[in-house]
Amino acid sequence: MALSAFFVQSLHAYDFADSGIYYSITSSTDKTVSVTYKSSFFHSYYSYYSDYSGTIVIPNEVTYNSITYNVTSINKYAFNGCTGLTSVTIPSSVTSIGSSAFNGCTGLTSVTIPSSVTSIGSYAFDGCTGLTSITIPSSVTSIGGYAFYGCTGLTSITIPSNVTSIGDYTFNGCTGLTSVTIPSSVTSIGSSAFNGCTGLT
Repeated sequence: MALSAFFVQSLHAYDFADSGIYYSITSSTDKTVSVTYKSSFFHSYYSYYSDYSGTIVIPNEVTYNSITYNVTSINKYAFNGCTGLTSVTIPSSVTSIGSSAFNGCTGLTSVTIPSSVTSIGSYAFDGCTGLTSITIPSSVTSIGGYAFYGCTGLTSITIPSNVTSIGDYTFNGCTGLTSVTIPSSVTSIGSSAFNGCTGLT
């Protein structure tokens, strides 16, 4: 019988932490940071770990080593798998929400997305079954594929007027969805975007 070995390594993904929130510096010149996850594990597959729980209020800016940084993005996988997370307030300094940022946050019931955000990445809220409603601001121009995949608690959604396309599987499996408002600006709807939305009439 052949034995296979695999390599395991844990790496910090952040540059510094403040008030329980982890940050990575995205530009020393512009003095900007991104909210990120605590660590990553490398073995037969990638895994991302953070211990966020309860209510998180992300500030507009944060100071580290006497330098003040603007918080401009939510990094991919930042809150991935944080099942104890219940509420997140995103500041008006943030312009993008990365892919899988809140993937699998089953306890999340409330998210405030500011009008500064222009893009929501793929799988951003995938599997957030506790979300019952979410307001997508008019500033958003793109919604990635699978962004709200399996959000069974969502009952209604309004797509803002600046969005031109809805990605593949975006609302797939949202069985609680009974109302969707799609603006005339949308020119394409991806494959299986509303597949399995059995509540839509």
